[in-house]
Amino acid sequence: MRELEGKVAIVTGAGRLRGIGRAACVALAKMGCAVAPTGTGRKPETFPPDEKAAGWRDIESTAEQVRTAGAKALPLVGDVTSAKDVARFVQQTLDAFGRIDILVNNAAFARGEDRVTVDKLDEALWRKVLDVKVTGSFLMSKAVADVLLRQKQGGRIVNISSIGGKRGNAVSPAYCTANFALQGFNQVLAQWLAPYGITSNAICPGITDTSRMDDVGYPRGAAWDRMVQLIPMKRPATDDEIAGVIAFLCTKAGGYITGQAINVDGGMVMW
Repeated sequence: MRELEGKVAIVTGAGRLRGIGRAACVALAKMGCAVAPTGTGRKPETFPPDEKAAGWRDIESTAEQVRTAGAKALPLVGDVTSAKDVARFVQQTLDAFGRIDILVNNAAFARGEDRVTVDKLDEALWRKVLDVKVTGSFLMSKAVADVLLRQKQGGRIVNISSIGGKRGNAVSPAYCTANFALQGFNQVLAQWLAPYGITSNAICPGITDTSRMDDVGYPRGAAWDRMVQLIPMKRPATDDEIAGVIAFLCTKAGGYITGQAINVDGGMVMW
Protein backbone atom coordinates (compact mmCIF):
# COMPACT_ATOMS: atom_id res chain seq x y z
CA MET A 1 0.00 0.00 0.00
CA ARG A 2 2.97 2.35 0.51
CA GLU A 3 4.87 1.50 -2.64
CA LEU A 4 6.21 5.04 -2.98
CA GLU A 5 7.85 5.16 0.46
CA GLY A 6 11.09 7.13 0.17
CA LYS A 7 10.02 8.86 -3.04
CA VAL A 8 9.50 12.63 -3.38
CA ALA A 9 7.03 14.45 -5.62
CA ILE A 10 6.42 18.05 -6.67
CA VAL A 11 2.81 18.77 -7.61
CA THR A 12 2.02 22.16 -9.14
CA GLY A 13 -1.32 23.93 -8.88
CA ALA A 14 -2.23 22.09 -5.68
CA GLY A 15 -3.97 24.77 -3.61
CA ARG A 16 -7.65 24.14 -4.33
CA LEU A 17 -9.97 22.29 -1.97
CA ARG A 18 -11.75 20.71 -4.94
CA GLY A 19 -8.89 20.15 -7.33
CA ILE A 20 -6.81 17.54 -9.11
CA GLY A 21 -3.59 18.92 -7.63
CA ARG A 22 -4.74 18.52 -4.03
CA ALA A 23 -6.14 15.06 -4.74
CA ALA A 24 -2.89 14.00 -6.43
CA CYS A 25 -0.89 15.12 -3.39
CA VAL A 26 -3.05 13.04 -1.07
CA ALA A 27 -3.06 9.98 -3.35
CA LEU A 28 0.73 10.02 -3.55
CA ALA A 29 1.03 10.61 0.19
CA LYS A 30 -1.14 7.56 0.94
CA MET A 31 1.45 5.52 -0.95
CA GLY A 32 4.22 6.91 1.25
CA CYS A 33 5.52 9.66 -1.04
CA ALA A 34 6.73 12.95 0.45
CA VAL A 35 5.08 15.81 -1.42
CA ALA A 36 5.88 19.44 -2.22
CA PRO A 37 2.57 21.06 -3.28
CA THR A 38 2.93 24.38 -5.07
CA GLY A 39 0.50 27.24 -5.44
CA THR A 40 0.35 30.94 -6.20
CA GLY A 41 -0.53 32.05 -2.68
CA ARG A 42 -4.12 33.07 -3.36
CA LYS A 43 -5.62 35.68 -1.06
CA PRO A 44 -8.36 34.26 1.22
CA GLU A 45 -10.86 36.87 0.04
CA THR A 46 -10.67 35.35 -3.46
CA PHE A 47 -11.55 31.83 -2.28
CA PRO A 48 -14.87 30.30 -3.41
CA PRO A 49 -17.60 29.90 -0.76
CA ASP A 50 -16.86 26.24 -0.03
CA GLU A 51 -13.21 27.00 0.75
CA LYS A 52 -14.16 29.92 2.96
CA ALA A 53 -16.67 27.77 4.83
CA ALA A 54 -14.06 25.06 5.36
CA GLY A 55 -11.44 27.48 6.63
CA TRP A 56 -9.25 26.44 3.72
CA ARG A 57 -5.68 27.79 3.63
CA ASP A 58 -4.57 27.04 0.06
CA ILE A 59 -1.44 24.85 -0.15
CA GLU A 60 -1.04 24.92 3.64
CA SER A 61 -4.26 22.93 3.90
CA THR A 62 -3.13 20.58 1.14
CA ALA A 63 0.13 20.03 3.04
CA GLU A 64 -1.91 19.30 6.17
CA GLN A 65 -3.86 16.61 4.29
CA VAL A 66 -0.59 15.10 3.08
CA ARG A 67 0.70 14.88 6.65
CA THR A 68 -2.60 13.38 7.81
CA ALA A 69 -2.09 10.70 5.16
CA GLY A 70 1.21 9.86 6.83
CA ALA A 71 3.73 11.59 4.57
CA LYS A 72 5.99 14.62 4.78
CA ALA A 73 4.95 17.87 3.06
CA LEU A 74 6.66 21.05 1.92
CA PRO A 75 4.24 23.74 0.70
CA LEU A 76 5.82 26.11 -1.83
CA VAL A 77 4.43 29.45 -3.04
CA GLY A 78 5.47 30.84 -6.39
CA ASP A 79 4.84 31.14 -10.11
CA VAL A 80 5.55 28.23 -12.47
CA THR A 81 6.05 30.70 -15.34
CA SER A 82 9.04 32.20 -13.50
CA ALA A 83 12.33 30.34 -14.07
CA LYS A 84 13.59 31.83 -10.80
CA ASP A 85 10.63 30.49 -8.81
CA VAL A 86 10.89 27.10 -10.49
CA ALA A 87 14.58 26.85 -9.60
CA ARG A 88 13.65 27.73 -6.01
CA PHE A 89 10.92 25.06 -5.92
CA VAL A 90 13.42 22.43 -6.99
CA GLN A 91 16.20 23.55 -4.66
CA GLN A 92 13.93 23.83 -1.63
CA THR A 93 12.57 20.35 -2.31
CA LEU A 94 16.09 18.96 -2.57
CA ASP A 95 17.12 20.77 0.60
CA ALA A 96 14.15 19.34 2.49
CA PHE A 97 14.05 15.79 1.16
CA GLY A 98 17.36 15.18 -0.62
CA ARG A 99 15.87 13.99 -3.89
CA ILE A 100 13.02 14.31 -6.40
CA ASP A 101 11.37 11.34 -8.12
CA ILE A 102 8.03 12.58 -9.45
CA LEU A 103 6.73 15.75 -11.08
CA VAL A 104 3.02 16.40 -11.63
CA ASN A 105 2.47 19.39 -13.92
CA ASN A 106 -1.05 20.42 -12.93
CA ALA A 107 -0.93 24.23 -12.83
CA ALA A 108 -3.33 25.96 -15.22
CA PHE A 109 -4.89 29.39 -15.62
CA ALA A 110 -8.42 29.63 -14.24
CA ARG A 111 -11.15 29.28 -16.85
CA GLY A 112 -13.54 32.14 -17.45
CA GLU A 113 -13.04 35.10 -19.78
CA ASP A 114 -10.92 33.02 -22.16
CA ARG A 115 -13.97 30.96 -23.17
CA VAL A 116 -14.86 33.01 -26.25
CA THR A 117 -14.27 32.71 -29.99
CA VAL A 118 -10.92 33.74 -31.48
CA ASP A 119 -12.14 37.15 -32.61
CA LYS A 120 -13.18 38.06 -29.06
CA LEU A 121 -10.14 36.69 -27.19
CA ASP A 122 -7.77 39.26 -25.73
CA GLU A 123 -4.13 38.68 -26.72
CA ALA A 124 -2.86 39.09 -23.17
CA LEU A 125 -5.28 36.42 -21.92
CA TRP A 126 -4.27 34.09 -24.76
CA ARG A 127 -0.64 34.47 -23.73
CA LYS A 128 -1.43 33.93 -20.04
CA VAL A 129 -3.32 30.67 -20.61
CA LEU A 130 -0.49 29.26 -22.73
CA ASP A 131 2.21 30.60 -20.42
CA VAL A 132 0.91 28.85 -17.32
CA LYS A 133 0.03 25.52 -18.94
CA VAL A 134 2.80 25.18 -21.54
CA THR A 135 5.70 27.36 -20.40
CA GLY A 136 5.13 26.40 -16.78
CA SER A 137 5.25 22.70 -17.66
CA PHE A 138 8.36 23.27 -19.77
CA LEU A 139 10.22 25.09 -16.98
CA MET A 140 9.23 22.59 -14.31
CA SER A 141 10.05 19.59 -16.51
CA LYS A 142 13.39 21.01 -17.54
CA ALA A 143 14.42 21.67 -13.93
CA VAL A 144 13.18 18.36 -12.53
CA ALA A 145 14.53 16.30 -15.44
CA ASP A 146 17.99 17.72 -14.69
CA VAL A 147 17.69 16.32 -11.16
CA LEU A 148 16.35 12.96 -12.34
CA LEU A 149 19.17 12.55 -14.84
CA ARG A 150 21.76 13.35 -12.20
CA GLN A 151 20.22 10.90 -9.74
CA LYS A 152 20.29 8.08 -12.35
CA GLN A 153 17.41 6.27 -10.68
CA GLY A 154 14.59 6.84 -13.15
CA GLY A 155 11.52 8.92 -12.41
CA ARG A 156 8.03 9.95 -13.44
CA ILE A 157 6.56 13.06 -15.05
CA VAL A 158 2.78 13.35 -15.30
CA ASN A 159 1.28 16.23 -17.27
CA ILE A 160 -2.34 17.11 -16.58
CA SER A 161 -3.85 17.98 -19.93
CA SER A 162 -7.48 17.64 -21.07
CA ILE A 163 -9.68 16.07 -23.70
CA GLY A 164 -9.73 19.70 -24.89
CA GLY A 165 -6.27 18.88 -26.23
CA LYS A 166 -7.71 16.14 -28.46
CA ARG A 167 -10.53 18.00 -30.15
CA GLY A 168 -11.10 21.69 -30.66
CA ASN A 169 -13.89 23.81 -29.24
CA ALA A 170 -14.91 27.08 -30.88
CA VAL A 171 -15.13 28.91 -27.56
CA SER A 172 -11.92 27.54 -26.00
CA PRO A 173 -9.14 28.67 -28.36
CA ALA A 174 -6.44 29.30 -25.77
CA TYR A 175 -7.38 26.32 -23.59
CA CYS A 176 -7.49 23.85 -26.47
CA THR A 177 -4.27 25.16 -27.99
CA ALA A 178 -2.45 24.94 -24.66
CA ASN A 179 -3.56 21.36 -24.12
CA PHE A 180 -2.75 20.24 -27.66
CA ALA A 181 0.71 21.75 -27.11
CA LEU A 182 1.14 20.04 -23.75
CA GLN A 183 0.38 16.64 -25.27
CA GLY A 184 3.00 17.26 -27.94
CA PHE A 185 5.52 18.36 -25.32
CA ASN A 186 4.70 15.21 -23.34
CA GLN A 187 5.75 13.07 -26.31
CA VAL A 188 8.97 15.06 -26.62
CA LEU A 189 9.77 14.39 -22.97
CA ALA A 190 8.94 10.71 -23.31
CA GLN A 191 11.20 10.26 -26.33
CA TRP A 192 14.06 12.10 -24.65
CA LEU A 193 13.87 10.50 -21.21
CA ALA A 194 12.85 6.90 -21.95
CA PRO A 195 16.45 5.62 -22.24
CA TYR A 196 17.05 6.81 -18.67
CA GLY A 197 14.10 5.00 -17.12
CA ILE A 198 12.05 8.20 -16.83
CA THR A 199 8.48 8.12 -18.09
CA SER A 200 6.32 11.04 -19.17
CA ASN A 201 2.58 10.73 -19.65
CA ALA A 202 -0.35 13.09 -20.04
CA ILE A 203 -3.70 12.59 -18.37
CA CYS A 204 -6.69 14.03 -20.21
CA PRO A 205 -9.65 14.55 -17.89
CA GLY A 206 -13.06 15.34 -19.20
CA ILE A 207 -15.64 17.20 -17.12
CA THR A 208 -14.45 16.92 -13.54
CA ASP A 209 -15.98 17.99 -10.23
CA THR A 210 -13.47 20.71 -9.29
CA SER A 211 -13.66 24.42 -8.53
CA ARG A 212 -12.72 25.09 -12.18
CA MET A 213 -16.33 24.23 -13.08
CA ASP A 214 -17.95 26.75 -10.74
CA ASP A 215 -18.41 29.27 -13.57
CA VAL A 216 -20.90 26.96 -15.32
CA GLY A 217 -23.17 26.66 -12.30
CA TYR A 218 -21.82 23.59 -10.54
CA PRO A 219 -23.49 21.70 -8.91
CA ARG A 220 -26.81 22.81 -10.38
CA GLY A 221 -27.95 24.85 -13.32
CA ALA A 222 -28.89 24.48 -16.97
CA ALA A 223 -25.35 24.89 -18.28
CA TRP A 224 -23.99 22.25 -15.93
CA ASP A 225 -26.83 19.84 -16.74
CA ARG A 226 -26.16 20.21 -20.47
CA MET A 227 -22.48 19.44 -19.96
CA VAL A 228 -23.18 16.32 -17.92
CA GLN A 229 -25.47 15.00 -20.66
CA LEU A 230 -22.45 14.94 -22.99
CA ILE A 231 -20.82 12.28 -20.80
CA PRO A 232 -21.78 8.67 -21.64
CA MET A 233 -21.52 7.79 -17.93
CA LYS A 234 -23.81 10.76 -17.11
CA ARG A 235 -21.67 12.10 -14.30
CA PRO A 236 -18.45 14.07 -13.93
CA ALA A 237 -15.20 12.58 -12.70
CA THR A 238 -14.10 13.26 -9.15
CA ASP A 239 -10.70 14.75 -8.45
CA ASP A 240 -9.84 11.53 -6.59
CA GLU A 241 -10.53 9.45 -9.71
CA ILE A 242 -8.07 11.54 -11.72
CA ALA A 243 -5.57 11.35 -8.87
CA GLY A 244 -5.82 7.56 -8.83
CA VAL A 245 -4.56 7.41 -12.41
CA ILE A 246 -1.74 9.83 -11.57
CA ALA A 247 -0.66 7.63 -8.67
CA PHE A 248 -0.81 4.46 -10.78
CA LEU A 249 1.52 5.97 -13.38
CA CYS A 250 4.03 6.59 -10.58
CA THR A 251 4.11 2.96 -9.46
CA LYS A 252 6.18 0.05 -10.71
CA ALA A 253 3.09 -1.26 -12.55
CA GLY A 254 2.99 1.97 -14.57
CA GLY A 255 6.68 1.85 -15.43
CA TYR A 256 6.31 0.68 -19.05
CA ILE A 257 3.76 3.34 -19.99
CA THR A 258 5.25 6.46 -21.54
CA GLY A 259 4.39 9.06 -24.16
CA GLN A 260 0.67 8.46 -23.73
CA ALA A 261 -2.26 10.87 -23.43
CA ILE A 262 -4.76 8.92 -21.34
CA ASN A 263 -8.41 9.91 -21.37
CA VAL A 264 -10.18 9.83 -18.00
CA ASP A 265 -13.49 11.22 -19.14
CA GLY A 266 -16.39 8.80 -18.72
CA GLY A 267 -16.26 7.97 -22.42
CA MET A 268 -16.54 11.47 -23.90
CA VAL A 269 -13.58 10.92 -26.25
CA MET A 270 -12.79 7.39 -27.36
CA TRP A 271 -9.41 7.79 -29.06
